[in-house]
Amino acid sequence: MITAKARAVDGPDKPFRAAEIKRRDLDLHDVLIEIKYAGICHSDIHTAHGEWGPVHYPLVPGHEIAGIVTAVGPNVTKYKVGDRVGVGCMVDSCGECENCLKGEEQYCLKGNIQTYAGVDKYGEPTQGGYSTHIVVQEDFVLGIPDNIELDVAAPLLCAGITTYSPLNHWEAGPGKKVAVIGMGGLGHMAVQIAHAMGAEVTVLSQTLKKKEDGLQLGADHYYATSDPETFRKLAGYFDLIINTVSAKINLDEYLGLLTLDGTLVNVGAPAEPLSLSVMNLIGHRRSFAGSMIGGIRETQEMLDFCAKHNILPKIEVISADQIDEAYERVLASDVKYRFVIDISTM
Repeated sequence: MITAKARAVDGPDKPFRAAEIKRRDLDLHDVLIEIKYAGICHSDIHTAHGEWGPVHYPLVPGHEIAGIVTAVGPNVTKYKVGDRVGVGCMVDSCGECENCLKGEEQYCLKGNIQTYAGVDKYGEPTQGGYSTHIVVQEDFVLGIPDNIELDVAAPLLCAGITTYSPLNHWEAGPGKKVAVIGMGGLGHMAVQIAHAMGAEVTVLSQTLKKKEDGLQLGADHYYATSDPETFRKLAGYFDLIINTVSAKINLDEYLGLLTLDGTLVNVGAPAEPLSLSVMNLIGHRRSFAGSMIGGIRETQEMLDFCAKHNILPKIEVISADQIDEAYERVLASDVKYRFVIDISTM
């Protein structure tokens, strides 16, 4: 067994503490990664606070992981010691179901194995990237392109792929009018990716305080949703809307912004249910959809796309002792735009 230093939380209202966790010995196809950086995702906060259901504590969150391979199992062929790699939101799947065989492991019919707060094939609870080391089956490890530094690479493993996947699936590109709801960790990635794909990009944010950032990142337009005139002016305008916020919003207002056959895709995951009037779908053959992360193949495609187009998250690097403060600041929308933990501070 491999001992890793970590930061763990013992309950919904508990602070993070220093901990030691055990990582399994390398199996035939396993890779040992020395984690250098781990991003903080809103999903980490929801899970640590027990907002998405029962949690096995103590919990080590973190599914935006970037590091270096330090050992490989005897049958590993994809990676070698010294490789720069990443791990995202899942570390395994059945590999046999229809969805897995199509490269959509995130939708594994038996349920993919989450990087943390899951149970692995050995029956042990999974623990995430707020730690110095992790062992992952090689098929769920990503190669980080040489021109992306490890600290900015980390958020791509969740925020990057969570926005790239729906933009790719619904074919954002030249001639498409795309709106991004929210200018946070996910939103600022969606803006950059949609712009690089060639779409006309509009940010819909509560206020205009991040307008300059949005335009610099590639948005063509920026509107405040606190202004009722926004919904009148943009009615029936967009082909695709990506909702990145993890809070309850008035879906009917936003559905009214879609054109004929337009789609609103939810990637933010609020803890409370959302509701809508089906008349807002029926009237213009609109769709309301959801999307999570991409499969491993698409995630690697996303990393290569970001490397090609120089798409990088805006980050604030913090120490391991600042995680609780970072959580508070995320909830207060006081971050531009992703916290990343320097794991050397463990």
